[in-house]
Amino acid sequence: MAKAIHMMVRVLDEERSIDFYQKAFGLNIEDRFDFDGFTLVYLKNPENDFEIELTVNHSQSDPYTHGDGYGHIAVSVDQVDAEHSRFEALGLSPTPVKEFHRDGSLMAKFFFVQDPDGYKIEVLQRHGRYT
Repeated sequence: MAKAIHMMVRVLDEERSIDFYQKAFGLNIEDRFDFDGFTLVYLKNPENDFEIELTVNHSQSDPYTHGDGYGHIAVSVDQVDAEHSRFEALGLSPTPVKEFHRDGSLMAKFFFVQDPDGYKIEVLQRHGRYT
């Protein structure tokens, strides 16, 4: 069976992106590899093995476009309201907390935030299928 190990996003400013992911999600540099023309930075936290790979193309000076295909990555947290308040205090501009109900029960409680390059991240309350 396949195991998800990382997701890659192209970023314009390595330091700004690392700062965002560290503040927002407690992700720290696990590995960093410099190559001719690009750098790969792998971020993770102690909660799991899944990593975010930041690809920094040295010659890129214009912001990346996301097209109409990228949606978001999702993370789950114990207390979505507390995380939302923390994100606001850090100036990360989260969207308002929303709830989805299905068949009279809470299905999902969540908010979104965007990283410095505009990639959307959904922050979900650990509940039901989102544990």
